[in-house]
Amino acid sequence: MRWGVRDEATVTEREITNGILNVLNVKRHCLAYFRQINKIDATNTRVVEKFIDLTAKGDIDREAQTLLNHLRDTRLIAKIFAPNLVKFTVDWNPKQGLDIEQHFEYLKEFCEHFYNNITKLVRKAMRREDRSPFGSLFNEILHHLHSCNHSVQVFEGRHKQLHTIENYIKSNSNSPLVLHGLHGSGKTSLLAKAATLLEEWVDRDNKFILILRFIGTTPDSSSVIPFLTSICQQISYNFMLPLDDVPDDLIGLTFHFKQLLLKTREQLVFIFIDSIDQLSENMESSIKLSFLSQQFPDNLKVVISCSSEDRSKDFETLHKMIEQKDKFVEVEELGAQLGIDVIKRWLQLIRRDITAKQWQTVGIAINDCSLPIFAKLVFAEIIRWKSYSKANQTLLSNTVMDSIFRLFDRIEVQHGKTLVSHALSYITASKNGLSESELEDMLSLDDIVLDDVFQYHLPPVRRIPPLLWTRIRNDLPNYLTERDANGVNAMNWYHKQFRDASIQRYFISDTNTHYFHSSIADYYMGVWGGGVDKPFKYTESQKQRFKLIEEESKADRKVPTQPLAYFSIDGRITRYNLRKLAELPYHLIRAKRFNDLLKTVLFDYNWLHSKLSCFPLQSILADFEDSIHFLSKEGGHQSVVKEISLLADTLKLSAPVIVQFPNMIGPQILARLLCVSDECLHIRNLLQQCDSKGALHCALLPVNHCLHTPGGPLMYSLEGHHFKPVYNVGLVYR
Repeated sequence: MRWGVRDEATVTEREITNGILNVLNVKRHCLAYFRQINKIDATNTRVVEKFIDLTAKGDIDREAQTLLNHLRDTRLIAKIFAPNLVKFTVDWNPKQGLDIEQHFEYLKEFCEHFYNNITKLVRKAMRREDRSPFGSLFNEILHHLHSCNHSVQVFEGRHKQLHTIENYIKSNSNSPLVLHGLHGSGKTSLLAKAATLLEEWVDRDNKFILILRFIGTTPDSSSVIPFLTSICQQISYNFMLPLDDVPDDLIGLTFHFKQLLLKTREQLVFIFIDSIDQLSENMESSIKLSFLSQQFPDNLKVVISCSSEDRSKDFETLHKMIEQKDKFVEVEELGAQLGIDVIKRWLQLIRRDITAKQWQTVGIAINDCSLPIFAKLVFAEIIRWKSYSKANQTLLSNTVMDSIFRLFDRIEVQHGKTLVSHALSYITASKNGLSESELEDMLSLDDIVLDDVFQYHLPPVRRIPPLLWTRIRNDLPNYLTERDANGVNAMNWYHKQFRDASIQRYFISDTNTHYFHSSIADYYMGVWGGGVDKPFKYTESQKQRFKLIEEESKADRKVPTQPLAYFSIDGRITRYNLRKLAELPYHLIRAKRFNDLLKTVLFDYNWLHSKLSCFPLQSILADFEDSIHFLSKEGGHQSVVKEISLLADTLKLSAPVIVQFPNMIGPQILARLLCVSDECLHIRNLLQQCDSKGALHCALLPVNHCLHTPGGPLMYSLEGHHFKPVYNVGLVYR
């Protein structure tokens, strides 16, 4: 390794170059710490090599030292903001180089200075960021405009579909226009191109407003409530209406959206929504898309795209909402010639080309499949080819799935099969995606991964280096997206084909499925959080390489605790652990850990009260339905299924009360289920918890059965309708 030589630069030097030397505003973003070690004794090479580059003979590498000094004392000094530079000088410890006791003051000062100054930079950056409703709205709008521009950098063909969209824009139709097709068929690019052509299609005298959203590309465009909120805010801003009047529940939000549209009649408004089927919400499709179930004003045109692969539920719902069949435009494959033309344009943008023989290979592949997503995968493969590459090095797959497998193969070879397969498996196994910190925590608890990563050294902290995942993610550009999931930015697959490929590749057995779901469940249960040491066994190669006598050890993986709620100093709940409440039941069920599911989730008073306090009742009932489905499929759990169904029906009967007053869940369960306590073990345990813990939330606890028990004629109580009375009830068989 060499410092300062371009072809042999160390990873650390590249990080310094990209993180400091190439940064425009180092004052706001960069800190530098220099440590000078005096009186180094180079005789103990095993210790010295941890601090200084040595030659193969064990001598100090003078060339590397000169380059390092130049980088540190010349290049960095010239760039870094002087107050952000701190220098430390310490004396060498002959046995360890640095000793915790001898250098305690230095280590303490360094940690305190780093913590104080890095938090200061973060706070300053947060103050500079506009967190007002206007600021977040502008950021959201700019992001989607940027996504639009990126999607049409290379656009060829589709003249027929564009002409259909143009005719719709110029028509008097007040129904939405739906672009549909297979996953990866180019619906996003077509919708984006149509948005850029609006200025050509609309008379110059008519000013218009464009509202553009690419679902799933931002946290606020991932689930229906924040998505619809941002659209309402943009309409309000453009028509100088107050932004604070936007409701925060779906029913009120849908009504508010419809009312806002009535106030836009004086100006043309275009709403373009891409991948509406990607709105992640645990609710019926008809409810999720209810904001589209109306006749829009004549001045409004709505263009949406939706996958029609396998007749998705959202696509079926749109078919029922929109009666005119000419409002559905199918987006087909590119075709062989157009597919080749698009790849040539992409190559021209990066000033690359391939040989005539290699083009023949590309032509054969595109002739078999000309979906845009396949063309992108082909392009990602051929840009790695050289003109002198051998024939066996320039092979292409002829399906999207096989091309994704090829991509996974390459990433596994480059970054390690174990690390890549486990990282992608955790993302695929998750219910709503994982944040980067969650993924790093899970990999740090995965000893199979850590044994592979730490084959050649024993780390002081047994935790995955964060840079490893960053490198993997950089090799999956545009295939992973971030979206809002219970208050965090969670990574998930952008294209369904990648999720399907990951399942087919990494979840090949029930053992694998159980392993990953169980590991995620352990994480959200906080089994190893908050400083609890997790045991691990040394591998045979580690024992031989490091001359270890012990067979096993244990280490703190530095992962957080997972309480149901977080409290302030004075004991008040500040927020609930939404990630745990949303993810844990899903993984316990799929890991077949039914005892943990019954004990810590379904029949746990604290769990039920916490989730009811921050989630809609439907979310809790979905957990019960999911549990019943899997337990019934397993067989042999009839009595447990009966108890789960009984409690679920109890929550439905109590809905008018507990939805408004979650603290009443204890009295409601007691009043309805006391009569079955003798015959139902799990319900009896829950009733005991309601009696002891429920009093903390509501002291009025019934001592006798006094409300309707499930199983009678009463199933639901319809109450709380916001806008108009119920005149008719329709019964639908599902």
